[in-house]
Amino acid sequence: MRVAIVGAGAVGRSIAGELLGNGHTVMLIEKDARKVRTRAVPGAEWVQADACEVTSLEEAEMQICDVAIAATGDDKANLAMAFLAKTEFGIDRVVARINDARNEWLFTEAWGVDVAVSTPLAIVASVEGAIDVGHLVRLMALGKNARGGLGKSATNVAYSMKFVRAAKRPR
Repeated sequence: MRVAIVGAGAVGRSIAGELLGNGHTVMLIEKDARKVRTRAVPGAEWVQADACEVTSLEEAEMQICDVAIAATGDDKANLAMAFLAKTEFGIDRVVARINDARNEWLFTEAWGVDVAVSTPLAIVASVEGAIDVGHLVRLMALGKNARGGLGKSATNVAYSMKFVRAAKRPR
């Protein structure tokens, strides 16, 4: 599978490394020339471009990608890229990183996002899961209808946490 990742910071590079290790073809798109570190992710195709510009994405041949991942630290850029990937280039699967939990409501199919991943909300869910012993904590939903709740094609990712208190150590 050919995957375009926008944002070559620590998150984007980490995702790229994992996908390359799983046998996928990866193209990293980064606007900031200082973040283009081809040695950091050997095997990836690197493109220095603004992923919020249609012409840049055309030159990068976004249209031949199967998946697009918006992994920048800027929610506005992630939404713009997701929208362009879905509407202009017809990418089947668009994944977007949410940096500010207050923006979660924007990351929907209307903006071209199939899967929204919110690190802040995942951490909150982990903490709440540790406090509410034994409850299932929904981290994210995967699938075409995942944003609308428990749709027929959605796969829900959840886990049960058991909170174990460490015994007090004598001083």
